[in-house]
Amino acid sequence: MDTLANLALGFGVALSPFTLMLAVIGCFLGTIIGALPGLGPSNGVAILIPITFTLGLDATSALVLMTSVYYGAMYGGRISSILLNIPGDEPALMTTLDGYPMAKAGRAGDALVLSGVASFVGALLATIGLMFLAPLLARIAYLFGPSEYFALYLLAFCTLGGIASKNQAKAAIASCIGLGIAMIGLDNFSGQPRLTFGSLHLMDGVDFLVAIVGLFAVAEVFFFIESHGKNTSIGVKFERVTVPVRDIIASAWTMLRASVVGFIAGVLPGAGASLGSFLAYMSEKSIAGPKGGFGEGAPRGVAAPEAGNNAAAGGALVPMLTLGVPGSGTTAVLLALLMTLNITPGPTLFAEKPDVVWGLIASLLIANFVLLAMNVPLVRLFVRVLQVPPWVLLPGVTMISFVGIYSLSGSYFDLLMMIGFGVLGWALRKLDVPTVPIILGILLGNHMEDSLRRAMVISGGDWMHLFSSPIAVGLWVAAILGFVAPMFLRPLLRRPQAITD
Repeated sequence: MDTLANLALGFGVALSPFTLMLAVIGCFLGTIIGALPGLGPSNGVAILIPITFTLGLDATSALVLMTSVYYGAMYGGRISSILLNIPGDEPALMTTLDGYPMAKAGRAGDALVLSGVASFVGALLATIGLMFLAPLLARIAYLFGPSEYFALYLLAFCTLGGIASKNQAKAAIASCIGLGIAMIGLDNFSGQPRLTFGSLHLMDGVDFLVAIVGLFAVAEVFFFIESHGKNTSIGVKFERVTVPVRDIIASAWTMLRASVVGFIAGVLPGAGASLGSFLAYMSEKSIAGPKGGFGEGAPRGVAAPEAGNNAAAGGALVPMLTLGVPGSGTTAVLLALLMTLNITPGPTLFAEKPDVVWGLIASLLIANFVLLAMNVPLVRLFVRVLQVPPWVLLPGVTMISFVGIYSLSGSYFDLLMMIGFGVLGWALRKLDVPTVPIILGILLGNHMEDSLRRAMVISGGDWMHLFSSPIAVGLWVAAILGFVAPMFLRPLLRRPQAITD
């Protein structure tokens, strides 16, 4: 009954005209961002975060807008995967295996509609799971002390960069860079300046929004200029849009199974939508067997990864809201947004800010239906976005980044630092070093250090105190497994063509 009462409170917030308008706008912008190859939800949310401060949105409105963009981008990633054979983001990689063959066979419209329905099922079930699981996990989080939180942060660092990077060494280097940047500024315990090099601008540390916009948005502009030509083009002929009722009915159980698999993968800190999409596709491929036609344009091969990655996107919000640990790269960006708004995610969030949390959950439920309504009749419009020339798109992205950051801080130094992070992000992309662990290090570095110091103060300097509870030991074991497991999973994730053989 408490859940229903809280949900009623959430709908009271979400159904206000202004909040509803933000959800619709976020869904529309997110779908367009997801459709553009390479941008993805992380970059999209990072690009649009400054707008929330420019518009002066409160915490609930800002979070509703950004999570609607997040969900919309997860929907939109399938468009370029199916039409161009280029994943809009990494979770959409598995959609290319059967989506593009369907498009080449003249069923591009069917594939887009089917994937939209599968995305709706996955995201809706994940939001319902978030509604029931998050409060329960928040109660369990009260058992956490400094040792448990330190192990939890370690788990996040060990797992978040694993699936997305080609080797663990580069993910570890990226995490260390992020932790090093987090140390810049005044020490929380002694008040001594660290790594400021005498600059007054660095005394307060590095603003994580400056780092995020630089590493994601500005770096993406640099990378896009270097790697793309002046125009884009659709890879297959796109004709009429129909609703493939027979394929939707035949894929119903596939969508349900994939949603469960994806949600579980999303709840695991660091696993994210990539693993959810992969596991959902592989489990359905094994169920279908050799006669399932996976890799040759099978409708179930489109429905499974789309339901899986959208369910994982919803699942990733669970650890972010209840534990303050992001479950994916995009939720790491959302975590930065919450901290900037002076909202600390964790077990007390549901009790202290119920209007924010339940307003968000209700808005996500509404956003799913909005996205379903958009993704069938407006498919042609979203497809046309793929034909926008970069010389129009890139100046807009750059302008939003600069105006947003300057309106937030009013400091030219932050603009220079943002450009510096953009160059760093571009260089790391060239070296194939993941940037998400850097963001995670900047976000959680100080919290991780504080937890370690508190644990040492409580224990009188005894390092064994870090392993003093079953929860802490379990998290240490999970962290080690999370660091090692991608070494075995990565060859399968990085060679999608081999999967279809």
